[in-house]
Amino acid sequence: MTDRIFLSPPDMGGDELELIKKVFASNFIAPAGPMLVAFEQAMTEYLEIPHVVAVSSGTAAMHLALRHIGVGTGDIVLASSLTFIGSVSPAVFQGAEVVFVDSDMFTWNMNPDLLAEGIEDSRRRGKIPKAVIPTDLYGQCADLDRINEICNKYEIPVLNDSAESLGSLYKGRAAGKGAYASIYSFNGNKIITTSGGGLLASEDKKLIDHARKLATQSRDDFPYYHHTEIGYNYRMSNVLAAIGLGQLQVLDQKVEMRRKINRLYRKYLGDVAGISFMPEAIYGKTNCWLTVIQFDPERISVTPEEVRAALEIENIEARPVWKPMHLQPVFAKNSVIGGEVSEALFRNGLCLPSGSAMTGRDVERVSQIIKESLRD
Repeated sequence: MTDRIFLSPPDMGGDELELIKKVFASNFIAPAGPMLVAFEQAMTEYLEIPHVVAVSSGTAAMHLALRHIGVGTGDIVLASSLTFIGSVSPAVFQGAEVVFVDSDMFTWNMNPDLLAEGIEDSRRRGKIPKAVIPTDLYGQCADLDRINEICNKYEIPVLNDSAESLGSLYKGRAAGKGAYASIYSFNGNKIITTSGGGLLASEDKKLIDHARKLATQSRDDFPYYHHTEIGYNYRMSNVLAAIGLGQLQVLDQKVEMRRKINRLYRKYLGDVAGISFMPEAIYGKTNCWLTVIQFDPERISVTPEEVRAALEIENIEARPVWKPMHLQPVFAKNSVIGGEVSEALFRNGLCLPSGSAMTGRDVERVSQIIKESLRD
């Protein structure tokens, strides 16, 4: 059998190994260390956001931000429905009620008009939402300026889920820049990885200082262990930060490779009747973390699941579009504003292999199998 083509595997391409050797030589294996400091500084410079803290996951970063702004039992948090559960589960950790907001068809991200409806509905119920969490889906930035404009009327902090969009641009600035806080993921399938890890970034130094304390079990500044609040074991290790430093060196190249892969898919599949691609918003530049296609059920008789299964037989990994949160059993009782768009995107969508180490031959092979499956 031919080598497996994964959806989005890790791709080492910088000085990761040399940096890890330096970590071992220095014996800074514990969570703190010079690589962690250097990685945070490098991320600050890349994002042009002045304050950051590197942690164990994007989910942890979101949890710390929600904790800092005081989200608690009975509060309302509005969030994108078309997302990964790690974007919203921290709000549940804090006891909040999550109200989901549908996508628009132009960006597949949170629909700002529906967000405004959701805020107004909450206001009529006597509760201003405690936070809004838009997701940058598959690398495409949500319309952050419009979302901020809507939220600023009620002083609602925007916590941008940029887990999938590192390397993307929104109106010329880094993904997430401009939100009250933004979170990033370095999970193994992301555009750069530390094997597992995340980052919280903000213009608010108090937020990041508090998040760093919370992430290290909320230890107070005493010579002995002294705690005045409950914290977490969320800090990124010095070893993983070294990997991140190496990966960050080649982030821009990885973005260009993923965009090239997207262009190749469009070349091979763009003229297939009934197949369309995730659009690129006019206000930004996506990192094309994943190339995602839609099947028009009125023009194509096979389902995305049947195409996914045909690829799997050929040892190729593809995945459905995120199942909307409002369709998840754990959120069966939660409210949703809209829902039809994200449901259709889930029903008709397929995420294609998009790893930055894919060759042109790989993309052609995947595309050919898709074409053949449509003729069966």
